[in-house]
Amino acid sequence: MNQLIVIAFDHFADARQAMKSLRELEHEKRLRFEDTAIVERDPDGTAHVTNEVSGTTETAAVAGAIIGGLLMFVFPPAGIAIGAALGAVVGMSFDNGVSGEFVDEVKKTLRPGRSALFLVVKRSDADSLMAVLRPYSGDLIQTTLDTDGADALRQALE
Repeated sequence: MNQLIVIAFDHFADARQAMKSLRELEHEKRLRFEDTAIVERDPDGTAHVTNEVSGTTETAAVAGAIIGGLLMFVFPPAGIAIGAALGAVVGMSFDNGVSGEFVDEVKKTLRPGRSALFLVVKRSDADSLMAVLRPYSGDLIQTTLDTDGADALRQALE
């Protein structure tokens, strides 16, 4: 089951730096994301959102490529377009990523000079996740972790 973790960091660049370290864990196969997003609010109040490619997008792209490849034999010129369209439909039907409305809500409430990290985690080594986040100071905004996991994450961010 996917777990949602949303953290607001005290410093502007912390979300990017934490995400970079978390991606290293992902490459080591100790973590797997379904979706991620980063919100940064400039000191002047301007907010920037960075959405990264999610597992759902990857799955939909593969499905679209397979369908398009098969359709190329039946309808050569239209096979690629039909495959891409069907891939998009497959991706939308999964809808396991970070809600755009929720990202906008956090973006509006985030103080200038802070950043936020949105993680939808498919699988993780909890100890490694906590170790990566421990150097950063922040607030746990929302999570679907159990009470013990949420408490451990709050302690890591203090």
